[in-house]
Amino acid sequence: MSSSSSSVYYGWKMFEEDREEDRPEKPRRFGVTEMRGPQYNLLTQNLLQDIFESMGQFVDGLKFSGGSNSLMPKSFLKEVIDMAHQHDIYVSTGDWAEHLLRKGPSAFKEYVQECKSLGFDTVELNVGSLSIPEETLLRYVRLIKSGGLKAKPQFAVKFNKSDIPTDRHRAFGAYVPPEPRSSEFVEDVDHLIRRAERCLEAGADMIMIDADDVCRDADSLRGDIIAKVIGRLGIERTMFEASNPKTSEWFIKRYGPKVNLFVDHSQVIGLECLRGRKGTGHASLRGPPYFLS
Repeated sequence: MSSSSSSVYYGWKMFEEDREEDRPEKPRRFGVTEMRGPQYNLLTQNLLQDIFESMGQFVDGLKFSGGSNSLMPKSFLKEVIDMAHQHDIYVSTGDWAEHLLRKGPSAFKEYVQECKSLGFDTVELNVGSLSIPEETLLRYVRLIKSGGLKAKPQFAVKFNKSDIPTDRHRAFGAYVPPEPRSSEFVEDVDHLIRRAERCLEAGADMIMIDADDVCRDADSLRGDIIAKVIGRLGIERTMFEASNPKTSEWFIKRYGPKVNLFVDHSQVIGLECLRGRKGTGHASLRGPPYFLS
């Protein structure tokens, strides 16, 4: 592609002059976009190749969600992983390791070795589904690291749904905490953060926040919970699932292009527009603004 055509292709990339807000080239430590692989939709090898060739510079990672990798031939997995690596895209297992526990402790070590042989870069641990003592979780994190892979524990944020106000008063898409508030979700989030901090100390590379209850939709975002997680763990070491474009926009508008997000493959271009323009140029993705009354 010639330089002239390239400048046309990137014409919508209106980054601000402040270079501190811009993201570095891949491999990035922040501003990471992880893309959902085959799960809800069957992504063929040709489709993935098209995505990588056209949008590979905007995609940092590919995750085989929901254990979908366990249903695929190893030859297909290896080809997809090799293809991703050609475009500097890391590949994650998704949350599947917990299904191996019933086979005994040695099964997990064998799983890590197999992931390494197939070319996976990251093993994700669904902490909620594992239901194991904290020291065992930390041992699994160290085992993944000693196997030459990155570890990404996944935590679920929960809160007391009675804290959701019914009058629909909002502040930029986030719920206004009601008064009086229950302490249930605060205790839960504090416990999550303490466990996540120990995982990071044990060598975990990133903390995945499965925040469906918190940020599945922009209209039900609990900004106070998200702020607490990021404030304690750091924006570079946390990743959030953004289930739709409005949710992505909320994160970018609140935390800038440096926030790490996990999105569906159909959202990659829209998210990159938001990262580059800080959400200012996509009114079509925004609903009516919410303000404090």
